[in-house]
Amino acid sequence: MRYATVVIDPSGGDFQPTDRALALDSAVSRESIQQVNLLSDGTAVSLYAVRGNLARAEAIIAEREAVIDYDVSGDHEGLSYIHFRPTPTVERLLALVQDNEVVLQTPIDCVDGGGFRVTLVGDDATIGNVVDSIPDPLSVSLEGIGEYHPDSEQLFSVLTERQQEILDAAVEMGYYEVPRQATHEDIAAEVGVAAGTVGEHLRKVEGKVLSSLVG
Repeated sequence: MRYATVVIDPSGGDFQPTDRALALDSAVSRESIQQVNLLSDGTAVSLYAVRGNLARAEAIIAEREAVIDYDVSGDHEGLSYIHFRPTPTVERLLALVQDNEVVLQTPIDCVDGGGFRVTLVGDDATIGNVVDSIPDPLSVSLEGIGEYHPDSEQLFSVLTERQQEILDAAVEMGYYEVPRQATHEDIAAEVGVAAGTVGEHLRKVEGKVLSSLVG
């Protein structure tokens, strides 16, 4: 079984206005898409993990004409359910997964600038066909390809993009070595956040990883 991880940049194409509005608002951070499905009536549903001013996120979603229904839950971090009418580009993108024998690994990481980091699992030929069929207005760059190891992939996938970034920095800087080679302040300076934020995210990382291992 093989995997390919690609980053899809929608900046040059007709992507979803709701997602673009969330991506461009400084008060809101799109962390990941937990699930997304194209429905038989041509509409779609998605479940976002969002962070920041969730009242602002709700206001942005409510203003979009393509949104049929929505719900936002949580405080500083939470989930946003959106039932929407997809653009032709998004509809074609979602149909690619339904029409081919590949698995779209979730959650899907949201990246700065409105893009997405997507991992597809299947055989090389089918993955290649799906990637080649991604609509032309979208820019696609390959990040990785190889044998799929579900245990390690799934364990890392329970973390948000920010948590992955902080964990990567912590490991590289020796935070988990004995004796410890880095502090929260060192990691904060490396990734550009407050030391308290580093501590908060590492506690969540450790909780998620341990829960996954025990489960």
